Amino acid sequence: MRIALCNEVLVPMPFAQQCEFAASLGYAGLEVAPFTLADDALELSVAERAVLRFQAADTGIAISSLHWLLAKPAGLSITSADAQVCRRTLARLHGLIDLCADLGAQVLVHGSPAQRRLPEGVQAQAARDRAIEAFAEIAEHAQRAGVTYCIEALAPPEANFINTVEEAVQVVRAINNPALRTMLDCCAAGRAESNSPAELLQRWLPGGEIAHVQLNDPNGRGPGQGEMPMRPVLATLKRLGYNGWIAVEPFEYVPDGPGCAAHAMGYLRGVMECS
Repeated sequence: MRIALCNEVLVPMPFAQQCEFAASLGYAGLEVAPFTLADDALELSVAERAVLRFQAADTGIAISSLHWLLAKPAGLSITSADAQVCRRTLARLHGLIDLCADLGAQVLVHGSPAQRRLPEGVQAQAARDRAIEAFAEIAEHAQRAGVTYCIEALAPPEANFINTVEEAVQVVRAINNPALRTMLDCCAAGRAESNSPAELLQRWLPGGEIAHVQLNDPNGRGPGQGEMPMRPVLATLKRLGYNGWIAVEPFEYVPDGPGCAAHAMGYLRGVMECS
């Protein structure tokens, strides 16, 4: 199984050092938050993007995916009633798809709950429709670029739109573009779903709806640092023949970023060896 580390865990290390450290722990890739690459990652030149790709390859790992897509700059939204905000947000997402392809990554994870919030009352449906139109547009670009765009289900109260994998699947099926899929985040699933992550994989992975997996505990820490067992998740992925990326994505770094990354890999290796 190809395991990646979400690179914000290793900030403020320079990117080349992040790659070297992750590789030394046994990670096969880095899942990159664009805001960690530059003040504005979209302003990176073709040459600068090639250097980042080389720095990863030089250590024997890949840039697997992008996430935290709309964390910066402020003021973005795919549900806003302000047409200018929506245009600026879509332009950002189109640019990130190109960045993903230039870096050799395969997947973009669209979480960004604050940038997809639905208003209360009668305006909620219009906002929902704008989001679905946005997903349909960027899915077409993702397909042309040869990457997969995944809608991430996130738990309330952080998100009030697409809280479960089933809700994400409904959007994916409505748009019906093979480049648009959903994914499983174990932390969000543990907080919002009635089924376990392994049960969700069993339901949605065989049909191809799930194209990416993030491992984390509902307490916000890394895998193995909370009560959620990861063995059923990994066993289900193995049994179903999953060949996509599995990203370690903690939000709370205990004892620190490097220590958290090392603990997660050690724990996952132990689980896989015993499975």
